[in-house]
Amino acid sequence: MSDHSRNLAEPSVRPRRSVLYMPGSNPRALEKAKSLAADGLILDLEDAVAIDAKVAARDLVCAAVKEGGYGAREVIIRVNGLDSPWGEADIKAACAAGPDAILLPKVESAVLVRQVEQMMQEFDAPAHTKIWCMMETPRGMLRAEEIAGASDRLTCFVMGTSDLVKDLHAHHTLMRLPVVTSLGLCLLAARAEGLDILDGVYLDLDDAEGHRASCQQGLEFGFDGKTIIHPKQLADANETFAPSAAELEYAVKIIAAYQAAEKQGKGVVVVDGKLIENLHVENAKRLVSLADAIAALAE
Repeated sequence: MSDHSRNLAEPSVRPRRSVLYMPGSNPRALEKAKSLAADGLILDLEDAVAIDAKVAARDLVCAAVKEGGYGAREVIIRVNGLDSPWGEADIKAACAAGPDAILLPKVESAVLVRQVEQMMQEFDAPAHTKIWCMMETPRGMLRAEEIAGASDRLTCFVMGTSDLVKDLHAHHTLMRLPVVTSLGLCLLAARAEGLDILDGVYLDLDDAEGHRASCQQGLEFGFDGKTIIHPKQLADANETFAPSAAELEYAVKIIAAYQAAEKQGKGVVVVDGKLIENLHVENAKRLVSLADAIAALAE
């Protein structure tokens, strides 16, 4: 991207095209994550860790976060629920480790988010450590609006579609019609409060075509990126959720034309035969800013 295009962009955003789950009990996986082309890493203490390995995984993950070496990748610790024997200790240890975010599982109320926010203050979590929420239960879907507005520290929703499908007694389908309502409710709530939101995982690791289609559908729905369960899914998510060269070229063209028209006092802008309004310019600036952030992450 040219310096000129950067001048046209809005303040930079954080790419979350691909966010990879890594089992917190596996030291080799935690080390390998440092070389993977993921925008973000969820170091998991919950579903990916057996009960008898919970404490050891906590120590391993928090030590890895403190040691660093993950570059510009966003590092998130998914803790166990507060209703479990490990939840409070997980949060306390995570606050001391200082990841980019703490991911709360199965969030169903604003009360829980505010409770964790208070705990993070008590445990002296650094200011840069944010709260992310797993949205994966029917009650969570129905309370998405109140959850999204619960805390200024909350910055991202993560869809847990596997648990959601199970709780709904539904089926995983190509078009995901059984969960469209749930996805829509969370997308609306997230956007209303200025949060990012990540699509759920695609479970069939041998179905690359299906995964690409799922990424494309997620982009069309409005998600910022996709959660991933295997490194071989990264490339498709990164490509799908990044602006294409053609989109960027058109975005820069729109911004430049609109700025030129403003300087000339013109109220109407037409680019390639299409009427351009402020909403188009805002989206164009978002795409340029995202492309710049992706380029910076790659460096």
